[in-house]
Amino acid sequence: MNNIYLDQAKQKIQNPKVLVNVAAKRATELAQRYRPLVEVPPKDDRHYINIALMEIAAGMLTVEDVTAE
Repeated sequence: MNNIYLDQAKQKIQNPKVLVNVAAKRATELAQRYRPLVEVPPKDDRHYINIALMEIAAGMLTVEDVTAE
């Protein structure tokens, strides 16, 4: 996991538990051949979790708080 991508994603989703779950879910989708929502970096950094964190940092994946009633 790339710490730069992690730090950028933390700025979008502050709750670490939520960030882990969103990134893991998206990494699983990417492993199942879903298309990336961002430009994929060179092969050195092509891990699914890094791509998921890049998508979160780019604002392509968001989280909605459903408990706010």
